[in-house]
Amino acid sequence: MTAIVGITDGRTVVIAGDSAGVGGGVTQPRLDAKVFTNGPYVIGYTSSFRMGQILRYAFKAPVPPEDDEGLHAFMCTGFINSVREGLKDGGWASKNNEQEEGGSFLVGVRGRLFEIGEDYQVGELADGYSAVGCAAEIALGALHATGDTGMSLEARATAALEAAAHFSTGVRPPFTIVGTTRSETDGHPDSEDVPSP
Repeated sequence: MTAIVGITDGRTVVIAGDSAGVGGGVTQPRLDAKVFTNGPYVIGYTSSFRMGQILRYAFKAPVPPEDDEGLHAFMCTGFINSVREGLKDGGWASKNNEQEEGGSFLVGVRGRLFEIGEDYQVGELADGYSAVGCAAEIALGALHATGDTGMSLEARATAALEAAAHFSTGVRPPFTIVGTTRSETDGHPDSEDVPSP
């Protein structure tokens, strides 16, 4: 199920997702959004609605460091350790061959975009955009194609989701788009829902 896309210009991060809930041969739009804010983070998830509910409502989001150079290390340690504990406490995390596994999601914070893998690895993509879910490759192609068009971050994210919905049976509108912008004055992000076009 799902297409979740994220894009950043170094100051603003936009994460957008579809509304499909897929089970067996049935796809139904869901009202519980796959993209939301938790503290200073904007998060968009795939893998499991239960995982997303834990990340949204039960996960105690740790405060990121103000030092930009230390942010990646913090995401790989303090942030991920908190996620692991939250998923375990919520009864969702699993262990396979003594290796813990979670799910895939995107995280935006302090103008940067991170991709979290099922093995809890933390990636930061050089292109400034990423996608996860069953239609990730379709969405990535659309994000690449719109890179030099001058389109806004929100418009590029919407175009990527529209392409994913057109070609994938696991992606459905309506789309949820949430952005977080790092304030130039105090370094703290401001988050806002962006209406779907």
